[in-house]
Amino acid sequence: MSLASFHLSSMSNSVARIPPYFSNTDHRQRCLAQLRSKSTGLEKYIYLNGLKERDPSLFYEVLLGNLLEIVPILYTPTVGDACSNYSHIWRRPEGLYVTIENKGHIKQVLKTWPAGQAARIAVVTDGSRILGLGDLGANGLPIAIGKLDLYIGGAGIKPNTTLPICLDLGTNTEKFHNDPLYLGVRRRRPGTAEMDEFMAEFMDAMREVFPQLVVQFEDFSTDNAFRYLDMFRNTHRCFNDDIQGTGSVILSGFLNAAKLASTASGKPLTDHRILFFGAGSAGIGVAKQLMSFFTLQGLTEEEARSRIYTVDSKGLITADRKGLQEHKKYFARTDYTGPALTSLIDIIDYVKPTALLGLSTIRNAFTEDVIRRMAALNTRPIVFPLSNPVSLCEVDYEDAIKWTNGTVIFASGSPYKPVQYNGKTYEPGQGNNMYIFPGIGMGAILSKSRHVTDSMVEQAAIALAESLTPEEKAAELVYPRLVRIRDISAQIALAVIRAAQKDNVDENSLFRNLSDDALLEYIKAKQWHPTSTHSFPRL
Repeated sequence: MSLASFHLSSMSNSVARIPPYFSNTDHRQRCLAQLRSKSTGLEKYIYLNGLKERDPSLFYEVLLGNLLEIVPILYTPTVGDACSNYSHIWRRPEGLYVTIENKGHIKQVLKTWPAGQAARIAVVTDGSRILGLGDLGANGLPIAIGKLDLYIGGAGIKPNTTLPICLDLGTNTEKFHNDPLYLGVRRRRPGTAEMDEFMAEFMDAMREVFPQLVVQFEDFSTDNAFRYLDMFRNTHRCFNDDIQGTGSVILSGFLNAAKLASTASGKPLTDHRILFFGAGSAGIGVAKQLMSFFTLQGLTEEEARSRIYTVDSKGLITADRKGLQEHKKYFARTDYTGPALTSLIDIIDYVKPTALLGLSTIRNAFTEDVIRRMAALNTRPIVFPLSNPVSLCEVDYEDAIKWTNGTVIFASGSPYKPVQYNGKTYEPGQGNNMYIFPGIGMGAILSKSRHVTDSMVEQAAIALAESLTPEEKAAELVYPRLVRIRDISAQIALAVIRAAQKDNVDENSLFRNLSDDALLEYIKAKQWHPTSTHSFPRL
């Protein structure tokens, strides 16, 4: 057979295998029907994972056309189930594992990633604190994969420039050591000195192998989250989403919530007092970011700090408590000298907060008495139960609406559906990090910033707060609707680039000569689109 005949035969066989009435549009509808036929979130996650392997472009078309339906599968809440069961549902290599056994030759491991120097964004977890599920070890990789899918969908980062990494340093969860299907290293986690050496080698190798890479730390244990952010934030292109991303997105929602509450009460924005229930890395990270809310109103750092109260499992955090963890000391109260306050109701009566934020991962911690007490103290109480997933949320939206007679200003960490109450529809806010980190990452990538500065994170929050449409403001929303995420991410990226320029950490000086309108147009032009996304039917 001649070469020409062989090609003709191959082409004919290929065409013959496609059904005669097949169309791309119908196939997208078919994929959605297959997805919706699955009875559990985990089954839907597995189906989408397989679709991404078979046809990545189609996967992202389906994602972009159905964000509100699919984001909760790829990320919270379903990704928690995917992580918990990852060793049992694993199908194929999806990311890069760098293990404690690679110490001494981490650079060689990183060089195996096919993107090479084209890599632009990595999400890195060590699996030690996955959502509120604890130490899942090597099962934590889906967190990194899910976040990068949101970078691609939410900001238009090119898929082949993303890098999901799980640092497999062992796990202290004994059941995984005894699970014959567990994918990871079967040892306990290293001590601080050994892990510090590993992380230093890892981050230096990342910078050498991927010189244009931005690193997002994800779901490290509380102490290590702060430790490695502080260790590397001024020497590498990196940020921590649990600390800075969460803080930024909540600052944004709080900016809008505080305005609504102050309009209702007639009290100035500087009168707000914020009570944090939960003082881990996310809680303290958000608290530090919300300092900006007060300093933006003209208060000093000390005045801002005095308006923030933190609570952990032992009660109101005070400076005189023995054995207080280092990261909790900044907000520890020095103005309370009475007996320990351990009841949340008693703490609310003492503090009289205008806002109650939950980052405790304690289901239903905000009881009916707690919510009703907040409503009695405030015309429009601000209640943000931010723990993920829904199974760990401090209060459900429907209960918060009912117990406040619809006056609550609400944002959660996980998605809730609108609620009908007394003939009115109430639409919840979701303090979803997806609003923030894609724009921060894209801004850092395009500006080629040497570091991710505090100002870049703060300006991202302000840009998000200002991105609401007139219709969204009229509906008294605190966050824009997620279906506009690409436009929102572009606006955030613009603000991040300008902040990088102001801080003189940008290495792409060409943008300094562009107007805001021209730069925004450039950012949108750089967003990656899967094939035929523009014609995808939204079902």
